[in-house]
Amino acid sequence: MSERHQEFQSLLKSNAEAVEALLERLLSAEIEAGEIARPERLLAAMRHGVLNGGKRLRPFLVVESAALFPNVEREAALRIGAALECIHCYSLVHDDLPAMDDDDLRRGQPTVHIAFDEALAILAGDSLLTLAFDIVAAPETHLPDATKTALVLALARAAGIGGMAGGQVLDLAAEKQAPDEDGIVTLQAMKTGALLRFACEAGAIIAGASAEDRRTLRRYGETVGLAFQIADDLLDLTADAQTMGKATGKDAERGKATLVSRRGQAWAENRLKELVTEAEALLAPFSHRAGILVETAHFIANRRN
Repeated sequence: MSERHQEFQSLLKSNAEAVEALLERLLSAEIEAGEIARPERLLAAMRHGVLNGGKRLRPFLVVESAALFPNVEREAALRIGAALECIHCYSLVHDDLPAMDDDDLRRGQPTVHIAFDEALAILAGDSLLTLAFDIVAAPETHLPDATKTALVLALARAAGIGGMAGGQVLDLAAEKQAPDEDGIVTLQAMKTGALLRFACEAGAIIAGASAEDRRTLRRYGETVGLAFQIADDLLDLTADAQTMGKATGKDAERGKATLVSRRGQAWAENRLKELVTEAEALLAPFSHRAGILVETAHFIANRRN
C-alpha cells in the first residue's frame, strides 16, 4: 500500500468519524431556536436512516475539495458535508420504499420503513431534506451570507427536479421502457452524479474560489460521479449482498438497462481506468495539493462495496 493511499484511508476514516459525531449532535433531542418539539419517534427514524455507518464519501469530497484552497475553516466545510449527507440519506430512505426500489436492507440493517413504517420513513426523509438547508443557513456555519446563498442554490439544483429527484423519476420510467445510452448517461448523471458533482464544487464555493476553479472541480465531480455509477453497476452485477450490505442483482432482475449491462464487464473496467486518468488531468493545475482527490478517484473506481 502506497503512502498516499494510507494517508487517504486515514483521512477517509477520520472524516467519517467527524461527520458521524456532527450528525449525532445535529440529530440530538435538544430543541433548536424556533422549533416547538422534536417528536421522539420521528427523530429515531431519522437517526436510523443516518447514523448507520457508511464511508461518508460525499462529505469527504466537500472537505477535501475545500482543503485545496488556503484559509478555509474545516468546520464550515464539515457542516456543508453533513448537510449534503442528510440529503443523500433522505434519498436512500425514500429510494428503499415499496413504491420505489422496495428494499429491506441498507448498510446491513433493516431499512427505515421496515424498522418503523412507511409513513414515518417518508416523514423522516422529508425532515432530513429540510434539515440539510437548516444546517447550511444556521449561524453555526461560519460562512458569509452570500456564500451560504450560493451553496443553497447549488445544493437545491443538485437535489431537485433537474438533479437527483428528477433522475429518480427517469430511473423509475426506465423499468418500463429502457432508455438508449444517452438516456442512461443523463439518468445516472442526475440520480447519482448530481450530488457528487455538488460535493466537489462546494469546496470551491466555500473557499470563494475563481469561476475557473469552480468549473474545474465541477468537471472533476462529474467524472468521479460517472465512475461511481459504473463501479456501482459493476458491483450490482458481480458482488454479493453480504459484501454490499444491501440486495444485489436487482438491476438485472428488473430488466433495468445500465451502461455495464449494455457494454459488458470488460468495457466497464476499461472505462473506469479512463475516467481516473481524466480526473487526474483535471486536478493537475492544483499539483501536489490534489493528491488526496486523485487517490479518491482511484478509490471510487476500484471500490468493492
